[in-house]
Amino acid sequence: MDSLESLTRQITGAKELNSIVRTMKAMAAANIGQYERAMESLGDYWTNVSLGLVAYLRHIGLESPIVKQGENPKKGPKSICAIVFGSDQGFVGQFNDALSEYVQESLSAHEGKMEIWTVGVRVPLLLKDRGMTVTKEFNLPNSIHAITALIGSILLQVEENRENGSIDEYYLFHNHLENEGSYRQEKSRLFPLDVKWQQANGRLKWPSQKQPEVIGDSAKLIGSLIREYLFVSLYKTCTESLASENLSRLNAMQRAEKNIEELLDDIGHTYHRLRQSSIDEELFDVVSGFTALKKDKKLGP
Repeated sequence: MDSLESLTRQITGAKELNSIVRTMKAMAAANIGQYERAMESLGDYWTNVSLGLVAYLRHIGLESPIVKQGENPKKGPKSICAIVFGSDQGFVGQFNDALSEYVQESLSAHEGKMEIWTVGVRVPLLLKDRGMTVTKEFNLPNSIHAITALIGSILLQVEENRENGSIDEYYLFHNHLENEGSYRQEKSRLFPLDVKWQQANGRLKWPSQKQPEVIGDSAKLIGSLIREYLFVSLYKTCTESLASENLSRLNAMQRAEKNIEELLDDIGHTYHRLRQSSIDEELFDVVSGFTALKKDKKLGP
């Protein structure tokens, strides 16, 4: 049975842990806010860049800015690269586990060459445990200001692979924040910007009745639009993943706070019950001693 001293130490430790949990919860809530604002601004920018690409392709009458006219598409299984955004830190519930399971299910049917790039130190460990080979690992940015450096590193590797023709298609895997205060796993196609891309983005309509015109060097323009599209797509994916990570951490901290409060309540009841029992015993000893003294006094010497 616990003593009063032991229960006091447990109460003190639980209160200190609860203070840490509350701090982490506040930090997660603040981080969600800044990543959500970044997502909102990037959403408008991504739409504008996509509109520019769609308008350009319609203007020059090309189906694809990447596949040259007259070039036969590659036959047989295509080589793909999956870029998976996970987390570095823990206390995120099933954030990485659910994502790694989703990646495995999505890629299980692929028969061609496959590369897997990961962002964050936890997802590659889970993917390797599932028998998948991770070919490249990137560090997860620790703040919104460090995302640009990560995207630059990924794009450099994409450009290198494009030049030697080792990868045909790129896909992004990440946790996507939803309006209901939850997140879900999502897969999106990053590259190439071909007929498939046009079909997916064909619903985008130019916001005015005037048709856009291409001015200046068209080769430089399409190159700039593609670079901006890839950058903003990766940036948007990274911010969505970081926002989902902090939401998962916030939910985990809320559950932890509830459990700690319940534990404190149970320990508190036990402490007060044991304390009252100790007081009752002390009072009983005092009353017993007083009664004995009265009897001795009546009997006399």
